[in-house]
Amino acid sequence: MDIDAALKNPALCPPLLKRLKQTLDGRPLRFMEVCGTHTVSIFRSGLRSLLPSNITHLSGPGCPVCVTHDAEVAAFLDLAQRENLIIATFGDLLRVPGPNGTSLKHAQSQGAHISIVYSPLDALTIAANNPKNDVVFLGVGFETTAPTIAATLMAARQQQLDNFSVLAFHKLVPPALQALLTEQEQYIDAFLLPGHVSTIIGLAPYSFLPEHYHVPGIVAGFEAADILLALCLMAESIRDKKPVLHNAYERAVSSDGNPKAREIMAQVFETTNALWRGLGEIPQSGLRIRKEWENMDAITRFDLTLSNIPTRTACRCGDVLKGRISPADCPLFGKKCTPAAPVGPCMVSTEGSCAAYFKYAG
Repeated sequence: MDIDAALKNPALCPPLLKRLKQTLDGRPLRFMEVCGTHTVSIFRSGLRSLLPSNITHLSGPGCPVCVTHDAEVAAFLDLAQRENLIIATFGDLLRVPGPNGTSLKHAQSQGAHISIVYSPLDALTIAANNPKNDVVFLGVGFETTAPTIAATLMAARQQQLDNFSVLAFHKLVPPALQALLTEQEQYIDAFLLPGHVSTIIGLAPYSFLPEHYHVPGIVAGFEAADILLALCLMAESIRDKKPVLHNAYERAVSSDGNPKAREIMAQVFETTNALWRGLGEIPQSGLRIRKEWENMDAITRFDLTLSNIPTRTACRCGDVLKGRISPADCPLFGKKCTPAAPVGPCMVSTEGSCAAYFKYAG
């Protein structure tokens, strides 16, 4: 049996749970997962309910839709009001509430031209079929999606689609983890690092975790046994007082990631400060389109600015993303805020902590 098939075998879970319990020997472990797919896997597999009581699972800023800032949603809505403009976007973003609870879905109901696409390349087809309209693709997500969008911009230039542009609000995972660890009260013992992002960036960008903060970081796959193995490695690292950065997902992630994807990304994007829901502005944690591509940069093309948006105090999505509270601790959870009528983005996306908690544990 190969390792991929072996890790899908539920029979591995009891031995790993025993190993985890024996390693901790009653010591507490507060780990944070930093991937929306891990969030769903932990809940859907029932793993969260099987973990020893001294283990606390914190959900981090790993859902692309969830970390999109209100000011960025306001920019989406600004674009939606423009004449002769078509917005192309992934479906989850359509329902993210922005200022005053409005969303792109509201704008669509009032006549805005918004198309749901399954790939940024689909937006090129829309641009080719609508030469008299500007087509703007809403670029959100992490290092996983940025190379694809960079390649789409290259394709648009090759096809001479002058009516196509991207509104780029991509985020970088490592700076967000550093921002969490530099808070006055450090409450995270270890990180379950994102498998998908790590296929692109590799291990080196996480090296600050053990080197500067003495916090273990384990890259893991998405089966229950994958996650349990990662937790065992975290516990053993803490027990031995030797914080490690370890790749437990070698069947998909190499230590140097995907250099070609990073090369494509670097041709189009450069790092910049970025706004994160709950975390505020984090230096050099985002990607912006380089000047040589500015004719396809929707921010420049449509003279967009990010407004100062007052924080909606009732919604605690920002605290959920920081691992400060559980979704159930939000006073709106399951009452005024449900997947059918979300108040915050953590309840919108299928990868959002609140949506997962509502579906599997609420």
